[in-house]
Amino acid sequence: MKKQIVVFVGLIGFSFLLLSWGSTGHFKINSASGLSFNGEMAQFNAWISILADHASDADDRKAWDPTEGPKHYIDIDNYPEFVAEGTIPQSMDEAIAAHGISFVYDNGILPWATLTTFDSLKACFVRHDWDKAVLFASDLGHYVADGHMPMHITRNYNGQYTGNTGIHSRYESTMINTYISQFNYAGAEVTEIADVNQYVFDYLYGNYVYVDSVLAADDYAKALAGNTNSTLYKQTLWDQTKGFTIPLFGDASHRLAELIYTAWAQAGKPLISPDGINDRPDVSTMSLRQNIPSPFSAGTSIGFFVNYPANVLLQVLNASGQVVATLAEGNAEQGNHEVVWNAYGQPGGIYYIRLTTGKETAIKKTILIR
Repeated sequence: MKKQIVVFVGLIGFSFLLLSWGSTGHFKINSASGLSFNGEMAQFNAWISILADHASDADDRKAWDPTEGPKHYIDIDNYPEFVAEGTIPQSMDEAIAAHGISFVYDNGILPWATLTTFDSLKACFVRHDWDKAVLFASDLGHYVADGHMPMHITRNYNGQYTGNTGIHSRYESTMINTYISQFNYAGAEVTEIADVNQYVFDYLYGNYVYVDSVLAADDYAKALAGNTNSTLYKQTLWDQTKGFTIPLFGDASHRLAELIYTAWAQAGKPLISPDGINDRPDVSTMSLRQNIPSPFSAGTSIGFFVNYPANVLLQVLNASGQVVATLAEGNAEQGNHEVVWNAYGQPGGIYYIRLTTGKETAIKKTILIR
């Protein structure tokens, strides 16, 4: 499956891939994982805001890490075993032995990326590396969420084979951003997972059934509205899909909590000292948050954090690498900052928000809709 369109900005290559649930959805799923923390996990409550803030780190890495993209999807219906029997080889080595390495990577390695991240989280618990643990947990939440987005587990990821081209972003971003306030769900008690490999593949197999449901909802909404960009279309798509989309979000949040608990339990349930979980892991001098809303049609809010006073430069670049707006320049005090970009006069398309300090650069991709 070819999901990558590369555009070059100066000397930096940016990769645009379809983003599961968008930044808004990932933020919601990671933050709501705390609803399922059991009594033993009280010490992890300090992680909730960090899990949310770093929920899209994995998407951000696509801009500079060419190995990241295949971790976010699996075209499971390109596996003949899945079409015939509903399962695929659940060991990556077995999958490669059966189909070859090119086939496996071309069709995405989401389940194995999820399992590898789980193992990394467990290893951090074993060595009491709490700052890295919370970042691996954030990535784990991202991959779990990807596994609960139906269009990330099918070859027909953008409806291109069924006359539904564009449904990927219409469903996961446009609709979710519009109705995110209606995603209210409760947690459920977590228990230790007996077989993590089977657990991950089971939810992938189970969530595949919603692929046809999304496509059918798109067909119905288009027929009723006569287009795909009206309020009527969005409302109809939401009405047709909310019955399974909200539970998918709830399941993703719960399963993240259950995987964190299992990694911690398998590591011996180490006690995390009060100093062991920081409000902000000291892994960077600054962080750039995804703008909200994204995608957007007029103005959007951009937040960033600096660990100590620093000279910052916050700019917006278009897809050709030209600076179209300078939003902040000069000394910024330690703490959180927020600015608003009014994109009046700019054409619709892909834009990059770039934050630079003396030591680091962070980039977020966003889409302006006209």
